[in-house]
Amino acid sequence: MARGKLRIYLGAAPGVGKTYAMLSEGHRRAERGTDLVVGFVEDHGRPRTEVMLHGLEAVPRRELTYRDATFTEMDVDAVLARRPAVALVDELAHTNVPGSRNAKRWQDVEELLQAGIDVISAVNIQHLESLGDVVESITGVRQRETVPDEVVRRADQIELVDMSPQALRRRMAHGNIYAPDKVNAALSNYFRPGNLTALRELALLWTADRVDEYLQQYRSEHRIRSTWQARERIVVGLTGGPEGRTLIRRASRMAAKGSGSEVLAVYIARSDGLTSASPKELAVQRTLVEDLGGTFHHVIGEDVPSALLEFARGVNATQIVLGSSRRKTWQYVFGPGVGATVARESGPDLDVHIVTHSEVAKGRGLPLARGARLGRSRILAGWLTGVGGPALLTLLLTALHDGPGLANDVLLFLFLTVLAALLGGLLPALASAAVGSMLLNFYFTPPRHTLTVQDPKNLVAIVIFFAVAVAVASVVDLAARRTHQAARLRAESEILSYLAGSVLRGETSLEALLERVRETFGMESVALLERESDTAPWTCAGSAATPAAPTADDEPAATREGADPSREGAPAPGAAAPGARVPLRPEDADVDMPVGDHLALALNGRVLPAEDRRVLAAFAAQAAVVLDRQRLMGEAEQARELAEGNRIRTALLAAVSHDLRTPLAGIKAAVTSLRSDDVAWSDEDEAELLAGIEDGADRLDHLVGNLLDMSRLQTGTVTPLIREIDLDEVVPMALGGVPEGSVTLDIPEELPMVAVDPGLLERSVANIVENAVKYSPPGQPVLVAASALGNRVEVRVADRGPGVPDSAKDRIFEPFQRYGDVPRGAGVGLGLAVARGFAEAMGGTLTAEDTPGGGMTMVLTLSTAAGRPPAVPDLPAQVTS
Repeated sequence: MARGKLRIYLGAAPGVGKTYAMLSEGHRRAERGTDLVVGFVEDHGRPRTEVMLHGLEAVPRRELTYRDATFTEMDVDAVLARRPAVALVDELAHTNVPGSRNAKRWQDVEELLQAGIDVISAVNIQHLESLGDVVESITGVRQRETVPDEVVRRADQIELVDMSPQALRRRMAHGNIYAPDKVNAALSNYFRPGNLTALRELALLWTADRVDEYLQQYRSEHRIRSTWQARERIVVGLTGGPEGRTLIRRASRMAAKGSGSEVLAVYIARSDGLTSASPKELAVQRTLVEDLGGTFHHVIGEDVPSALLEFARGVNATQIVLGSSRRKTWQYVFGPGVGATVARESGPDLDVHIVTHSEVAKGRGLPLARGARLGRSRILAGWLTGVGGPALLTLLLTALHDGPGLANDVLLFLFLTVLAALLGGLLPALASAAVGSMLLNFYFTPPRHTLTVQDPKNLVAIVIFFAVAVAVASVVDLAARRTHQAARLRAESEILSYLAGSVLRGETSLEALLERVRETFGMESVALLERESDTAPWTCAGSAATPAAPTADDEPAATREGADPSREGAPAPGAAAPGARVPLRPEDADVDMPVGDHLALALNGRVLPAEDRRVLAAFAAQAAVVLDRQRLMGEAEQARELAEGNRIRTALLAAVSHDLRTPLAGIKAAVTSLRSDDVAWSDEDEAELLAGIEDGADRLDHLVGNLLDMSRLQTGTVTPLIREIDLDEVVPMALGGVPEGSVTLDIPEELPMVAVDPGLLERSVANIVENAVKYSPPGQPVLVAASALGNRVEVRVADRGPGVPDSAKDRIFEPFQRYGDVPRGAGVGLGLAVARGFAEAMGGTLTAEDTPGGGMTMVLTLSTAAGRPPAVPDLPAQVTS
């Protein structure tokens, strides 16, 4: 049986019209004669959605009883028995009531798809599992109901339902999404313009990445290697030279001209020896491209032009930006250069831009690491010149009837020997000298065509030729080796200087340092291993690994570094990529560098030459320093917390010396007056003095209670006893300490139960309400209201006082902080600090925001009890329709 097809309507927030679009598609298919049913669609009291349900066959829902309440869920068995061609199933991320066939609705949908039924569903971007942390950082709300990204990615069709934040807020204000009593709370909380804009961008980017995956999959299946210019992707080829910054900025300006363009900077390194680029300059260029919104990639490849083109085609790039060559004119004898090669082999689908810069034609100077180490092509050219050159020269000279003479013949052969030394080093030059001597003797010295030399002068000429050739070859080879040594020393000194600077600045993390080691030596993976003793097992303190370079048959995300972590497939910097082999023991590594007795730097990829181990030792020592620094920073953080505790204790002593003495002084004065025999107090006077004693005792009890609570929070001894409870059992009890009529209470009966510690919740609400009553003007009662928002409940305490500016909203929750010109007798400034501490101990939050029309609103957020959703699902954070 063929699997059914899944179509998903994706939205950025509730109310954008996903359910409406899904029902519209249902009507279109029903009108075409498709056998379609409504498996589960909730209208949430929205008139237009309710109208769209008319005319569509709906499968009866299944009723379930849980905690003495009745709920309805989609009846999967009934839908399977009905076997329609298409089923409409809303709210893909919904959690089913306990006792249902499956825990999640997306699992119900999977069953329908396996049965060959096509499904049309809807989900919001905030419910994707991989985006939970990102959405929480944007909205401050952690989504409890999520759906695995893979479920949505496997959909045969994804359609984005988009709406501008302004239009969505207008729809909200008109009452088209939530009930009127929920509108103000939603607009000031979840549906803020900034939240909606960020969620909209997240939805657009996720959908664009999914479209890009479809495109890459299609190109891979059809083996299409040419670039399809769906959107501009600009690859910048870097050499590690100073011109790289100019190229990056130029590419960024090019990308800015087109919406959705990407900049990918790539450095191609060879796999042998130290990297040929300056680590310091590469670090600067990496930071620059990431600051401009691009990504940096480090790819290993022996042939730079081929590796660059493979990378560009693998990421479906449309343009390549390269710098004009820094070679001098004579250096072009070694080849046309990277820019010319890339431009020649790019084909018609890749535009190559050659950008001029200040380093053009100034010479490449001494290479920073490879130095004069000759590659295979140079050595082969040297042998061909040293052995084949004299043979060709002999053929040319013997073809001439009147040759240039023996002296000129010797000079010509000497030129070939010097050229062989320049190209291939000492051995090809020695071979050239030997071959040239024999050819001179055999073909150009009488008697010819024999190895006998008749004239002693000719013998001297041949011997001198051989000696000069050997001497010149030795000098050239010595100069090459000295150049190589100088280049290595220069590269090492620059790397060591970079390491020393990073130590002084304290800016290199362990992961970044290990990534630098991997890039510098061209290794596959690097790990810092640690053990507590000689017999203890090794543990990994940090690692870095390189993914493979992308090709047209691979997904481009495989090598992304520095990419947006919200996108799928982008490995975190320093993390081991899929397929990378990270050593877990020094003996398992290709290269290991011990650091002391209990640390070792392990590398996989190849065996390093001995000359590279000196720099590797410096990196290993730096890794040990960075690891110690990170641990010292942790200890410093603990010391800072201790210092904060000392500061609080100092403030506590100051509070005890003044604020606690004030009510005590009042109590002492009243008691002394009552005990005095000199004055005859009337009943009214005695009652007033006793009331003063009671008031002072209450104030003293409140101050001591807050001080004790703050002490418990600071020492971490607050252990909440979480249990399920209704808000209307706790909140009214917390209002006992405020004047009658100063608070208006609005706690709906249909609110779900919350998982809290009743005692801590009562103290938190009491402190918040007392603070609000203190600042609220006469005749303006404080409003205490509660509402359900997804899998949380919000208690909002709103006053009409002077309010607090945004810059001070966080400071008012710090211990011993009182905003404004508050009299000393008003308290020690611990009420809100204790309230927030207790809220966080219960897994909730306490924040401050402005009250519409003036004043301040404290928002206490609590988690609902498990398995007890609200009776009316009206939450912006949960509803997906």
